Amino acid sequence: VFVCQQKSCGKGLFNLTCSHLNLAEKEYFGLEFRSQAGNHVWLEPLKPITKQVKNPKEVLFKFMVKFFPVDPGHLREELTRYLFTLQIKKDLALGQLPCSDKSAALLVSHLLQCKGRRAPAGTVPHPRGRGTILPWPCKRGKLEMYGIRPPPASDGEGTQINLAVTHMGVLVLRGNTKINTFNWSKIRKLSFKRKHFLIKLHANISALCKDTLEFTMASRDACKAFWKTCVEYHAFFRLSEEPKSKPKALLCSKGSSFRYSGRTQRQLLEHGRKAKMKSLPFER
Repeated sequence: VFVCQQKSCGKGLFNLTCSHLNLAEKEYFGLEFRSQAGNHVWLEPLKPITKQVKNPKEVLFKFMVKFFPVDPGHLREELTRYLFTLQIKKDLALGQLPCSDKSAALLVSHLLQCKGRRAPAGTVPHPRGRGTILPWPCKRGKLEMYGIRPPPASDGEGTQINLAVTHMGVLVLRGNTKINTFNWSKIRKLSFKRKHFLIKLHANISALCKDTLEFTMASRDACKAFWKTCVEYHAFFRLSEEPKSKPKALLCSKGSSFRYSGRTQRQLLEHGRKAKMKSLPFER
């Protein structure tokens, strides 16, 4: 149990959690909770907890992986890699990481090796032995749905699809199949209006493609939550440093002031190279 001041922002509770774990690469993680509307949302670091949750004592905050890097080898600390392994194990157990039977068996064998137990007979041995914690199928792109949490939506024709955001941009899926990818370099602006999520593309992308694509989500709250996740993913993976806050307008302001708070992946990697992080012992 962590004790926070009544007016504490989300960052206060998150930092207490990371300090308890002795976690240095904390920006890869976040605290997730279920909102009053029933959506799974991230605790915002710059916003008071009481403005996000009406009864904080009755809400369960889950410490989870928030940003999934394209190469898990970018994770410098053994503790970070171990926490990623636990997340993969949980997602696999809950059926939230769709994969083939072969990939699932391979993942289970490596998860067993991570625990120091002997893998079942007939499984492929880990190419780097017990020293590497993160299951290597994730490293080699064997799991296409790795790190993808797609909320339901529908396209302009009313077809049921799912939207997802990754390090590369915004994905459109039908089931577990990717049917379109909008890389960050193609996207001019992301916005939402009520429960409609809008992707505005650069005009020179394609003459055959509309410059504004509209998707309908379950509710305004679900749409806004996904938009915020997109904003944070873009900042974390594409920017060189944390975006600065915009000055508040004297009389009124239009649009959301939401922004990403924390080090970007580039800053984490640079810090790791300069500091030459040493893995601290921890209890599994």
